[in-house]
Amino acid sequence: MRPEDTVEQHFTRLHPDQKRALRKLGIGTIRDLLYHFPARYEAAGPAGTVSGIAPGADVTLIGTIRKPETKKSWKSRRPMAEAWFEDSTGKIKLRWFNQPYIAKTLHEGQVVKVAGRVTGSAEAPYIANPDIDRAAVAPEDVHETLFTHASGKSIDTLYPVYPESQGISSLWFFHALRKVFEAHAHEQLEDPIPSEILERYRLPSLQSALVWIHAPRKTDDAQTARKRFAFEEIFALQLAVQKRRREIVEEKALPVAVDRAALRSFIDSFPFPPTRAQTRAIDAIVTDFEKAHPMLRLLEGDVGSGKTAVAAATSYLVATSTPPGRIAGTLQVAYLVPTEILAKQHFSTFVSYFRDHPIPIGLVTGNECRVFPSKVRYEESAKISKAAFRKRILDGTIPIVIGTHALIERSLAFKHLAYAIIDEQHRFGTVHRQKLVTKDTVAPHLLSMSATPIPRTLALTIYGDLDLTVLDEMPAGRKPIRTEVLAKDRREEAYARVREELAQGRQAYVICPRIDEPDPTKELALQAKSVKAEAERLKKEVFPTATIGILHSKMKPAEKEASMQAFAGGLVDILVATSVVEVGVNVPNATVILIEGAERFGLSQLHQLRGRVIRSTHQAYCFALPESSGQTTHERMKAFKEAKDGFELAEYDLALRGAGELAGSRQWGVSDIAMEALKNIRMVEAARTEAARLLDADPKLAKHPVLASRARGAGASLHLE
Repeated sequence: MRPEDTVEQHFTRLHPDQKRALRKLGIGTIRDLLYHFPARYEAAGPAGTVSGIAPGADVTLIGTIRKPETKKSWKSRRPMAEAWFEDSTGKIKLRWFNQPYIAKTLHEGQVVKVAGRVTGSAEAPYIANPDIDRAAVAPEDVHETLFTHASGKSIDTLYPVYPESQGISSLWFFHALRKVFEAHAHEQLEDPIPSEILERYRLPSLQSALVWIHAPRKTDDAQTARKRFAFEEIFALQLAVQKRRREIVEEKALPVAVDRAALRSFIDSFPFPPTRAQTRAIDAIVTDFEKAHPMLRLLEGDVGSGKTAVAAATSYLVATSTPPGRIAGTLQVAYLVPTEILAKQHFSTFVSYFRDHPIPIGLVTGNECRVFPSKVRYEESAKISKAAFRKRILDGTIPIVIGTHALIERSLAFKHLAYAIIDEQHRFGTVHRQKLVTKDTVAPHLLSMSATPIPRTLALTIYGDLDLTVLDEMPAGRKPIRTEVLAKDRREEAYARVREELAQGRQAYVICPRIDEPDPTKELALQAKSVKAEAERLKKEVFPTATIGILHSKMKPAEKEASMQAFAGGLVDILVATSVVEVGVNVPNATVILIEGAERFGLSQLHQLRGRVIRSTHQAYCFALPESSGQTTHERMKAFKEAKDGFELAEYDLALRGAGELAGSRQWGVSDIAMEALKNIRMVEAARTEAARLLDADPKLAKHPVLASRARGAGASLHLE
């Protein structure tokens, strides 16, 4: 058995559903199997066998089912399922009260893993309502496991629980890996981490770590192995992003003519003075424009901190620069945003900034193309055909183009693309970034922007190829939002505030977790309020004189547009919506937001929603209305209310719920074990330092072929390759 062999070569009795499950989990080779790590561990009982258990013990056992049947309990006559569980040391009874159907799912001789608490007396013990893991495992594999000494004696240990898919269970992985280890396949893998780095950070070798993570004798073994594999993945990611950055730095960028006097004049035309943070950000970007290689910069700023103004100011410099070797024409800007609503909003904002400057601006979405100014009326934009729009982009007569995913379609080609701006970077992922950056033969300057605060560890890893600039000030006159967390019996306080704001001519948002009413057969789902039902209830019972609109992702684009226009124009008093309003929706007259089912949203998402009502100098209010009242909900809502800014909340969310809540591990192709490592800033910085040191000595990783392959895989997961 070799690491490069396919799993099907050595596990010939796989059922079709098991093969599908393995493909879904991304497991094709023996190496993939070895790198499929447990998600957690269960205690396997005093000895992991029937003979070693006693009443009151929590146990995990592997063995065979005997005589499953449906019965009634002796005293209460409750229906139940019952079976004997047998291993090589003895047998014990299993009982599932009020679940007689379980007996029909078991059969004589079936190999299972059971986990539960031993009940009854010492003379007649049984396991009550155990969890049961069914898997197609050969009976001869059951009683010899990784948890057995060479002497054959069982040991106290932990049972690994793996990420599963329908058809493949932890029990199957448990025994499959035993065969892999017995064949010594793990010993044939070459360690990608250089030995001197392992020694420097006291990390185990690859061979030791594989044994410790799949078959730990104690918790410390598993933790040490997970630390090693977390470092390995973060190290590979760092190599990928730093190698990519070094390659881009060697590329040429179109030179931008930096006229600081003209830039100051343009900024002075804004309807507000820039903050010091905005000035610092603009200066950093302008300095990058003066370099021969492309800028790679991430601009982070809390909701309402003025990122769009920074984008407009720096776009002005590009759109007033002449292409090299030309006496006419301008360089071009592509501004990519995640939603049609946001694209149109940014288009309107840019039009207002550029109204006194003769620079055409284009808008492209999946539904329409527009250009400003109109040939008929200068102060307005005009709708044009996609063919005409593409022609004007190709010949360079539209210097600034704002759009959704339509902006990165192959059919849309730029003549002199010099500056690419990506708004809400986390909603696109690096694959979209790469498509935009590579739309021309010369690499454009890149500015990624995010209103979703990103913890430092995540920024250093996922965005490790970007320089970081933070907007840490709010425009003058903005008042802090007053945030309250209200239990169900205090809901009227939120409604009273909404009535007061409506009486002053203001508007309100009500955010719901669902669009439609849930399936009434699912009891837990009934708690989650839906947009449609809540809008009807508010109109009938709470705000009968208010005009109420709705907005959600299932509406047609024209319906969304009409709903947003009505709200922005003041024709709708209360907008009941899903989190579709989370990003970028800008209605300065909206001063209060109610968030139903607040505990169902990540903290960073809650912060984004709250940011919808910090668009003016009016006092704004946010009411979080959680449906549950557990300890975790209490802690998260307390953090939401008290955190000074979004960055503090993001760090808390990372610690509590993991980086997948912030960036989406599936989106990035980063494993759960690496995502957990992002909570450890020292590990991330160590991996970053070691990656830089190694690339300084071996830029192409020619002396480290295994590590080069690992880095290519990491780069592919981030779409850098």
